[in-house]
Amino acid sequence: MGTSRTPGAGESAADAHTYRMPMPRLTLTRDVSHGPLDGAWWPRCDALELELPSLVAALEPDLDAEVRVTVDPAEWPGAPHAVMAPGRAITVEPAGPGGEAHVITLDCDTVGRWVLLVVPPEESAGTAARLLAAVDDPENRLTAARMLALARTARLGGMAGERE
Repeated sequence: MGTSRTPGAGESAADAHTYRMPMPRLTLTRDVSHGPLDGAWWPRCDALELELPSLVAALEPDLDAEVRVTVDPAEWPGAPHAVMAPGRAITVEPAGPGGEAHVITLDCDTVGRWVLLVVPPEESAGTAARLLAAVDDPENRLTAARMLALARTARLGGMAGERE
């Protein structure tokens, strides 16, 4: 996990303090992906520049690996084109017209590629827990949008036989 030495508003660099983002709330599928998603991520806020460094660090790419992230521009309207993280710059690109809502794609050059369901930061803990658990269900073939809809109606737990 990285450390940021960004001074707060009105502070000089000499007065800056070190801040470390907590570990990301992240679930990755075990072994091989079995559906359209490789995991789920529940960010604490909607500031991609704050959340992305710890998410990428959790995936453990080499420091020299190029990291590209594709996000839904409707969900991240003010997303920067690059996010600075310790030892690297993370390239951020908007998803094209066919991109799925509530999904972030991380392409970590030498380590791999992950397509993650993004649980909205304001989502209740119960709904988020259902989503984080459901993404690892080997029977799950649902899209991110369908999973969110089912979780919000508390019907996600019995979805094993449901198909998109």
